[in-house]
Amino acid sequence: MNRILPLVFVMVAPASPIWSQALPDYEIARDAVARGEILPLAQVLQQIQRDYPGRVIEVELDDDDDLLIYEIEMITPDGRYVEIEVDAATGTILDYEEDD
Repeated sequence: MNRILPLVFVMVAPASPIWSQALPDYEIARDAVARGEILPLAQVLQQIQRDYPGRVIEVELDDDDDLLIYEIEMITPDGRYVEIEVDAATGTILDYEEDD
């Protein structure tokens, strides 16, 4: 059984309207989920774990040209480091990179 360990949740704050509020990062993310702008992180991680099992070591929510992206870093069961970029609004995997 795979466990998801506690993760670091970092948000980068570019000059997008969603980031312009003077709120802590977790509140910005929570509010974006409440407004239906992004999927909850737990839902995205559950989807990722089905297709790419491993231990999540870090997650960031990034604004890339007004597209909110979850950047997920994981260690696979066989020890490989992977980075997965997911459209935070749809859950679509945008990029997958793997290092040995």
